[in-house]
Formats: sequence, C-alpha cells, structure tokens
Amino acid sequence: MGFGRLVGTACLALAAAAAYGTYEPDVAARWAPALGPLAHQLHAKLWATPGHTGANSAPGQSESAAGQGQSGAPAPILVSVTPAKRADFPVVLEGLGQVQAYNTVLVRARVDGQIEKIAFKEGQMVKEGDLLAQIDPRPFQATLDQAIAKKAQDEANLANAKLDLARYATLAKQDFATRQQLDTQNALVLQLTATIAADAAAIDAARVQLDYTTIRAPISGRAGFRLIDEGNLVNAGQQTGIVSIAQLRPIAVVFTEPQEYVDQINQLLAKGSPEVTVTNADGVKLATGKLTISDNQVDVATGTIRLKAEFANTDDALWPGQAVTTELTLGVDKDVLVLPAEAIQHGENGLFVYVVDEQDRAEVRPVKVAHQNATTAVISEGLKKGERVVTKGGFLLEPGAQVATDSGRGS
Repeated sequence: MGFGRLVGTACLALAAAAAYGTYEPDVAARWAPALGPLAHQLHAKLWATPGHTGANSAPGQSESAAGQGQSGAPAPILVSVTPAKRADFPVVLEGLGQVQAYNTVLVRARVDGQIEKIAFKEGQMVKEGDLLAQIDPRPFQATLDQAIAKKAQDEANLANAKLDLARYATLAKQDFATRQQLDTQNALVLQLTATIAADAAAIDAARVQLDYTTIRAPISGRAGFRLIDEGNLVNAGQQTGIVSIAQLRPIAVVFTEPQEYVDQINQLLAKGSPEVTVTNADGVKLATGKLTISDNQVDVATGTIRLKAEFANTDDALWPGQAVTTELTLGVDKDVLVLPAEAIQHGENGLFVYVVDEQDRAEVRPVKVAHQNATTAVISEGLKKGERVVTKGGFLLEPGAQVATDSGRGS
C-alpha cells in the first residue's frame, strides 16, 4: 500500500516537471540539455496554437498582435525640461567663516592686593569705565600720603634754604661771608628744588598705583565668566585675569576665499566696502555687513586669502566662535546664459547637460560653467539661448533616447 503511494507521488512529480518543462523550455534545456529540443517542440505545438492568449496579451489577441507589441519601440522617457535663457546673474563667492569679537580684553590686576569687591555679574553688558572690581586701597593710600608729606617737608627746607641764600648774598656783598659759602648755599637751594620735583613724581606714581586698585572696564562689551572671587589675593604678575570682556557690537567675521579672486577683491575694497552676507548651517540669513580688510598675504598651504567683514550685530544674531557661511558679492554679470543648477551633470569628460532636439531625442552636450550657486549656473560655452535642457529625469537618459516632456513639472 505504501509502495503504491510512493510510485503515484513520483509519477505526479514527473508529470509536473514535464508540464513545466513544456511551458518553460529554456529552463528544461538548462537542467537537462538532452531534453531541450523535445521541450521546445512540445512548447511550440501546445502554446503556439491559434487563438491562444499569451502572458502579455489581452484575451482574444492573436499571436501576431502580441508579437508586434513585444517588438515595438520602447516607451518615451518622461523628463522635465527648461529653455536656456539670458538674465543678469549676481556673482557671489561663498566661503566658510568664523565669528570673532571685534575686541577682546582679559582684565587683569595691575597691583598686588586683596579683592574687596566684585562689581559685575557674569554675562552682563558693561560699558567702558564701569567698575568691575575693587582691590584694598589702604596700603596705596598710605604710600600716597607719605609722598605728599615728604614733598611738604622738602618744600619747607627749600623755603628756609632760599632765605639763607638771600642772607649770604647780602653778607657777601659786605665781605662778611665768603664766596664759597654763597655758592654752597645756592647749590643747596637747587638740590632741594630737584628733591621737590622728585617728590612730585613720587606722588604721581603713588596716585597711579592707588587708581589701579579700582578696576574698570577698558571697553564696552559682554562680561564672561568671573575668574576670581572676592577675598582672593591678586598680583600684577599673575596670568589669571578677573574677567574677559568681548565687544559684540560691532562684531567681525573672518573667512577665506580662493586666491584667484584676490585682485578683484582688492579692487572692490579700493572703491568702497563690498557687501557680505552670513547664513547659518540651515541657510537662514543672519546678518548683512561690509568687507573691511583683506590679509597682506595668501596662505600658501591652502591657496586662499583671509578676509574680515564687520557687522553691526544690534540683535546679537552673531556670537563669537560661531561657524557661518559667508556670501561676498563681487558684482553682477549682465545678460548671461543661465540654467537651473540641477540640469548640470558630471561625467568622465567633465560637465554636460542633456539637450532635447526637435525630434524629442536626448543629446549629450558638453558645457563650461562660469559661475554657479545653489540654484543657478552660468553657462559660458556649449549652449544657445532657447535650447531645451533636461532638468529632471536625466539619470534615466542615454544619447538618442526618445523623451516625453512633462509640462506639469516645469518644462
């Protein structure tokens, strides 16, 4: 009983294989080359009968009709095109830049002493001359008072020496004093006069030291983190400061451009201040300013020139250390041939575009691009005004391919 079932199953399997081999003779020839011719003959007899509907034929379609559908020309490739046109194109150089504070000062102590008071808050906008910190002034006030007293003492001695000089002068005329005594007294008066001048200088120095105990903001800007606390001792020689102040209004952006544009940039600077626009990583415009200076040499390692632009920054959109994209306007090219930037293709032999001819066939056209931004390219060679250029669908094309233009996508 079990043997009969096994034989029946085997027969069914052989029948199914024979049927599939008749339907797909190429598969049968690949697996059993000796049976290939027989499979092809059976396929021709069984599947090529009149009135048969093939896999790609509609019901009732004849063999000849199906054959014509399979051997016809390929369907046109749907593309979007745009005509090359002439327009004015602003020449803008894009680069990467970094925002820098217009001025940065690390405020340090200029005399030794103890910090009695910190008069600013971290992150506060301070003005030039505002009080930042106070060092204990008492030792310096004592030194100043001592210098003032010393000057007063020397002035009294000078007054007495001048009186003695007058007396010696009178006595010398009457021969009651020698000439030597008169000369000695005159030298003493001169000596005391010089001493008083030195006392005045000592007073000025002591007053300056006293003024240094009051630490004020040297520039207007934003205070950073406090670097020292009240009660700490400071000295004039230490590198650690009290606070750093960054001037944010105006603010500067330092960026680079290729050395090929150095001459053109310098010519623009000689005429005025070219416009510079900065954007963030998302392309959002942050500020517009003016170019102020170009570096005095080209970086030989990178072949670029460093430039600096100034921005009013009244809204604090720019911040020191921030990375930005810069756009330097060099001028406007008048009446040039322009295309959407997406139409430009990159090939082994350089840049090219697909041009659609009058028979709606694609043609490869090498081009040269003079300038290009994110949306538009200026074509210097390879195209004429009015020629239709493929903007979308070009990755499906090859030379001579039949195309159909999609008016709904901007042809």
